[in-house]
Order: sequence, then structure tokens, then C-alpha cells
Amino acid sequence: MGTKRSWQGQPLVQETVPSMASESAGPIISIFENFRNELDEHHDRRERVIKASRDITALSKKIIFTLQRVRVTNKPLPPKIAQENQSRLDQIHTLFTSIVPDVTGINSWRYQRQISGGIQEFIEAISFEHYLRTQTLISLPETQARLPVEILVTEEDYVMGLFDLTGEMMRFAVMALSSGNATQTQELAQGAEAMDATQKLPHLSSSQAGIVIDLRFLRAALEALSVPRRSNMFRDLAKKVEVMQNSVEKVERAAYGILVRGSERPSGWTPDLSVPVEMEIH
Repeated sequence: MGTKRSWQGQPLVQETVPSMASESAGPIISIFENFRNELDEHHDRRERVIKASRDITALSKKIIFTLQRVRVTNKPLPPKIAQENQSRLDQIHTLFTSIVPDVTGINSWRYQRQISGGIQEFIEAISFEHYLRTQTLISLPETQARLPVEILVTEEDYVMGLFDLTGEMMRFAVMALSSGNATQTQELAQGAEAMDATQKLPHLSSSQAGIVIDLRFLRAALEALSVPRRSNMFRDLAKKVEVMQNSVEKVERAAYGILVRGSERPSGWTPDLSVPVEMEIH
């Protein structure tokens, strides 16, 4: 408000003069309100993605636990296990679909870190299921086909999921090696004729030996990776490599125990994996 006065200080005309501060405050407040709304939307999207990722992780772990009940590879899953896991896979697909609007367009990379954990756990689950059915490694395109097309599956998430796969293969292999038929003898004579003691040698079945070979091959492939420092997976790579190597060495130690001293093992023997692995590095 302002009042015009004469040179003698007497009021002439009473009129309203708009304040400069009030004129400029309107647009500024509007701008900050837009910022506030955008931040609120960002936090809401972020929380939805985080919650979905946690739920996907929990369901994927349940799939893995169920798959550990399987005892053979390169065969279809038992119907009951397949049915249980299909229900969980459907729930996971629904969760991924629910966050598609939040992780597409300009936000396709914005929340990648929040969803990455769920994607990696899901890759671990489906790669383990794929291995048990086919005894082969699932490819990146096959992995992407199991998710909605809008969900970004990076090469880093795929590789990190395979690192975690080695742990599940280790648990499966140890159970297979410690099963009742782990010390089968090699029959060099046929029929009902008695066999000489020298003709009975501890050995692994083709399925058991295949797991050991596959794990060693996977270890060699993962160790050959060259990861630049700017990669998202570089921070966790050293720990992943250490855990993967330890898993493979546990299986190797169990297999060597059967092959070298298998005839001395009592019935029902289980490999002792509590002892740390000692390695000589040249």
C-alpha cells in the first residue's frame, strides 16, 4: 500500500500501489510447489519399486528352496514342485508388471539400483531351475524373455545372478554327492559272477560328475571376466568371486573325498564342508 504526498507533506490522493515482493512471490511459490510435487512422486515411485523388489526377492528364495528338493538333473521337474513354483512365478510376473509405469520412459534407469536386487535374485532362481531341467546355463535373452519386456535386465544383473547360482549348485551338488548312491562301484563283469576287490572302484555317476564339471567350467568363465571400474558390479565383484570360488572348492573337495577314499566311507557318510579350503598358490 502507498500514499502520494505533496511537497509540504500533505496527502493528495490515496491509492493502492502493488508491492514488488508480492508480485514476485507468486511465480516462485508455484515453482517450489512443482518441485515439491515432483519429489513426492519420486519418493512414492521409489518406495513402490523397493517394496516390489523385496517381494520378488522373497518369492525367488522360496522357489530356490523348493528346487533344492530335486535330486536329479536333466529331467523335467516333479509335478508338485513345478506347480508350486509356477504359482510363485506368476506372482513375480505380476509384481514386475505393477512397477512397469514407474521404471519406463525417462525413469528406465533412475530406479535400476532399487530393482536390481530383486532382478538378480529372480535370475538366480530361474537359472537354477533351468539348470536342473536341462543341465545347461540360461542365456541373457532367455532370461529377458521371462520378464515383462519393459523391465530392463542389464548384463551386470545377469552376471551377478550367475555368481549367486554357483552357491545353489554347490548345495545341490553336496546333497547329490552325499546321497546313498554316491559311492557306486564300477562293474567290470556282468551277470551274477563274484567280482574281485580290485574291480570295484569308487566313482561318481554321470550326473554327479557333470555337476562338478559344470561348476568348474562356470568358475573359469566368471574368473575370466574383465570388469571396468566404472561398472555398477565392480563394487561387489571381489566378494562375489570369493564366495563363488569357495563354493566350487567345497564341491571339488567332496568329490575328491569320494574318489580317493570312497571305499573307506561308511554308509550314509556326508562330506565335511566346515573345514576351510587350503590352497597352494604358485
